[in-house]
Amino acid sequence: MIEFTPRQRFAGRKRADVGAAAILSAAAALCVPAAGRASPSPSPNQVRECLDRMFSFLRTISTEGGYCGIYSLDLKKRYGEAAYQPVERGSIWIQPPGTPSVGKLFLRAWRATGERRYLKDAHAVGEALRRTQSRCGGWWYVAPVTDVPARRPPRATFDDNTSQEAISFLLELNDAVKDEKLSECLTGALEFLDRSRYPNGGWPQVWPRAKKYHAYLTFNDAAINDCIRVALEAYDRLGKKKYLEIALKGGEFIRLSQLPEGGWAQQYDLDLKPAWARAFEPPGVCSAVTARNIRTLLRLYERTGRKRFLEPIGKAVSFLKKVRLPSGLWARLYELGTLKPIYGDRDGKIHYTLREISEERRKGYAWESEFGIPGAIRAYERALAGKPAFPPPTPPTVKTLRAGVEAVLKACDEKGRFTRGERIYIHDFVK
Repeated sequence: MIEFTPRQRFAGRKRADVGAAAILSAAAALCVPAAGRASPSPSPNQVRECLDRMFSFLRTISTEGGYCGIYSLDLKKRYGEAAYQPVERGSIWIQPPGTPSVGKLFLRAWRATGERRYLKDAHAVGEALRRTQSRCGGWWYVAPVTDVPARRPPRATFDDNTSQEAISFLLELNDAVKDEKLSECLTGALEFLDRSRYPNGGWPQVWPRAKKYHAYLTFNDAAINDCIRVALEAYDRLGKKKYLEIALKGGEFIRLSQLPEGGWAQQYDLDLKPAWARAFEPPGVCSAVTARNIRTLLRLYERTGRKRFLEPIGKAVSFLKKVRLPSGLWARLYELGTLKPIYGDRDGKIHYTLREISEERRKGYAWESEFGIPGAIRAYERALAGKPAFPPPTPPTVKTLRAGVEAVLKACDEKGRFTRGERIYIHDFVK
């Protein structure tokens, strides 16, 4: 049985919708003339028309409710995250910004406009996810849309927010659409989230029957952080304490895996030692992972008031301040013990300068950056001062929002597409 529930905003969740649909609908409100001020451009009709055009185009490229990441302009070629990942006809891409990301756009459009067709589009995305759900309960990067379970992938991945984003979308959709089959799909996915955990509370990159580094406890690309986040979402939306316990156990793993240097590694072997992943990913203390873990611990602290989640952060912040480069940036990885910056290449060796790395790896991997570290440190300092670690963002000014809307309207062509060269990127619709 399928039931479309009344338009609603989920109680207790304060989130800023920053997708194109939210921006466009907000612009429509701005277009109402204020006293003493001329009506600005764009008009509400322009905004609505562009919104309709965008989503009409998305419907035309849907594969039974699902999507890929990249399309050729003639729509004959379809790809996943990058153009070297072709997707066969009849299959869809799950990894963001793939199918679940598009589903969230439809939900945003429905909430912003009240148009039921957008909710029906979101429901179609949910059906596509149900029919691509791996046999273990999660999702693989790509899968055929099928009602034959034996044709679905046997494994699932937490890499790049793949299974987590699918679960997050289904949780959001479940608040708006009551569908028994989708409810069963969501229940199975949450059972998978619980079942795939190691006893220490952490998650592997791939489950089940993973080999080599895919079986390691993985912080890289926010795998464990996203698992904790979606467990908290499940608790918020469904109210079942077991999902909060899953998140808390994940927080305990973060505490358990903190290194003597103060930070965290990208991945750990089953003996909880920092380990190699790909040839260019040596074990080391990772500044990017450390910043993400600081944020996750702060969120758990704010949710529970448990100071045990605040305690590891001081040491982590000291590590980050100590290893900042003269450029003001941070290296991604630091050598265990010495804290020298280290870099990797496809030769499987550790290098100590960026100059030693091949051009392909220098451009293809983020070796030096801010990695969100200054913001993580400021969040910790706010928490110590008794203030919210993550205060609500300052709303954009009318001038800024109007300029953003005008840019979106200009970039959207007559067919409702956002194009770059000879390709269409779903990322641009999400942005």
